[in-house]
Amino acid sequence: MASPDPMTLHLVKLCVGVDSPDHLRGLQHRPRIAVGDALVHTTRMTPRRADEIVPGGSLYWVMTGAIRCRQTILKLEPVTDPESGRSACRIHLDPAVVGTEARPWRPFQGWRYLAEDQAPPDRRSGASPDDGDIAAMPEEMRQALREMGLI
Repeated sequence: MASPDPMTLHLVKLCVGVDSPDHLRGLQHRPRIAVGDALVHTTRMTPRRADEIVPGGSLYWVMTGAIRCRQTILKLEPVTDPESGRSACRIHLDPAVVGTEARPWRPFQGWRYLAEDQAPPDRRSGASPDDGDIAAMPEEMRQALREMGLI
């Protein structure tokens, strides 16, 4: 679901070691840091443009070379790591993982801002690159299709 405010910013982050939205859903059901019903993902830097992200922004996840899904950002919370004393940011996420149209994205460190007009659209209801004939394809073929932004 696209945000109604065209000025909304989103974040993009690599989802290392995760190859699909279904894989992410499975991992997020394991024990985790949670506040109420929200998931919390911790990152080293706090976005300076937080007021443009919340409310309405999402965290877009890059998997196997493409943005594949997103989660709505509920809150950005600057914190200090009690063990290291370093500053960090807790990104409070809605647990719903929303599939998006695949958009090729090169590896990077940390996170990046993503303008609303550059965000990939959500997948149509019922459409998933992990369903049907695509799941039956060899991984090399799926990877090539992802790199072309076709799945």
